[in-house]
Amino acid sequence: MKKTILFLAAALAVSAGLQAADITGVINFKGTAPAEREIAPIKDNPDCAAMYPNGLPSTKFYVVSADGGLADVVVSLKGITGKSTGASADPVVVDQKGCLYSPQILAIQTGQKLVVKNSDTCVHNVHTKPAANPESNQVQMPGGADLTFTFDKPEPFLKFQCDVHPWMFAWVSVFDHPYFSVSDKDGKFTIKNVPAGKYTLEAVHRKLGTQTADIEVTEAGVVQNFTFAPK
Repeated sequence: MKKTILFLAAALAVSAGLQAADITGVINFKGTAPAEREIAPIKDNPDCAAMYPNGLPSTKFYVVSADGGLADVVVSLKGITGKSTGASADPVVVDQKGCLYSPQILAIQTGQKLVVKNSDTCVHNVHTKPAANPESNQVQMPGGADLTFTFDKPEPFLKFQCDVHPWMFAWVSVFDHPYFSVSDKDGKFTIKNVPAGKYTLEAVHRKLGTQTADIEVTEAGVVQNFTFAPK
């Protein structure tokens, strides 16, 4: 019932001619981030290990800036469905470079193209592990053609993995509307052109959990910050 009321309020605002505005904010991290783990299996793969003459990379589950901004938090409006503009939206690109996915956390709309590239000199396979959408597992040769994916159903943190290199993961959150963002390296996010109205804003970090805030979008826009801490 609450979701229905919030959605109807937004629809009434649009019909009344009120302008859309942006939701902006910063995701802050409080405390000490857990230690990251070195990607040990890469040592056994000569193609990948050769890319790191100065040492192996670490997992990046907690990307925190010098000012305490937290990256890779998926921020979205709850309770909005059937408003996807994905079919006409620009494709989102994921690259396999240095035997890692980049970016590792991203978000798209239902029906929006997700293009996966292979910039490495070794073979990868792109294996999706969804809960709501069909599974796919495709080989991608070095210099091979890009792979294109679309997803019809909303799904949080749909996993992409490479079975050839078992440390390689990416997580794609799929929404049925365009009102979402992923915080950048400084923890900043922007959700553009949100119709005026009352909403619940949700911020989700894959390791640190979920936070919500009730907001009201006016023509002046909204600033809403969140703070996460280690569990």
